[in-house]
Amino acid sequence: MGGERGSFVDRANIGCSSPMTPNDRMRTAFLFPGQGSQVVGMGRDVADRVAQAAAIYEKSNTLLGFDLRKLCFEGPSERLNTTAMSQPAIFVTSIAILSAMKTHPATAGITPDVCAGLSLGEYTALYAAGAIGFEECLHLVHIRGQAMQAAADATAGGMVSLIGLDEEKVQALCHEAAQGELLQPANFNCPAQIVISGAKAACDRAEVLAAKYGAMKAVRLEVAGAFHTPMMAPAAEALDNALSACRFSDPSQVRVMSNASADCYPSAKAIRPGLVRQLTSPVLWQRCIEKLLEDGVGRFYEIGPGKVLTGLMRRINRRVEIVNISNMGSLSGLAHEAESRK
Repeated sequence: MGGERGSFVDRANIGCSSPMTPNDRMRTAFLFPGQGSQVVGMGRDVADRVAQAAAIYEKSNTLLGFDLRKLCFEGPSERLNTTAMSQPAIFVTSIAILSAMKTHPATAGITPDVCAGLSLGEYTALYAAGAIGFEECLHLVHIRGQAMQAAADATAGGMVSLIGLDEEKVQALCHEAAQGELLQPANFNCPAQIVISGAKAACDRAEVLAAKYGAMKAVRLEVAGAFHTPMMAPAAEALDNALSACRFSDPSQVRVMSNASADCYPSAKAIRPGLVRQLTSPVLWQRCIEKLLEDGVGRFYEIGPGKVLTGLMRRINRRVEIVNISNMGSLSGLAHEAESRK
């Protein structure tokens, strides 16, 4: 397998751990959403108006052997929302929107210094940085979604989003609610928003106990299972087998953030274990963004369906410039802004 890579290769070699000097320009990051951002109709306006975006869907249909384009554009939502289908659908839609962004006059000249993605979005980030080709990446995402669905179907797991608690209180809540079962933080999304994941009964108890620890809200997530915990070990094994056949390039010109370490991948060799570890370890999204800010990134673009990452950014640092590009309206709005500044 192989395929065209999505790298913006005109940037200088940039390390995540090298802070900017006062004379450096502002760095740019591309961010890509994860599972939960899917919605019926996503990508349709982009594919209708941009030939390159339409070609992404057509190629995906051929590679996958089913009509992903129709699923994205027409649903049904019940099928689109499954883990096995939502993951390739979000990935392909994000790439289609990225391809439209590359060709649109308002955004064609925008290139990233670093890419990052939330969970599934890390695969889109690797593609956008040129670390892996489209065909290989879609293959991985498809296997990942199927493997996570299978692991979830084989266990009774769930996830709960806790609002208003810090990490210390979340850990204490998990300890009390677990009662010998698995329950742990799975997503550190932004200040006072941490998602916990584990056995279904433990999640039930955590919902009841959340108010005792001062949570403003405890929201049960509509997901198939306990993602980003050891309950996903079978999925991690299946993914590792698939990754063994993949060829990664060093993400040296456009760096890529790892969810599991909250730092950039130092080499191609580190990508495989990082992606495997991500399935059974917490997603450190807040720390990823804080690391990027520390390293001088001052301009962010969320590229893909929905506005989840834009919302999280507002809670991490409201002063940061972030632009959401999720449809043709987003691109048209940027063009209008650029014209009004002339």
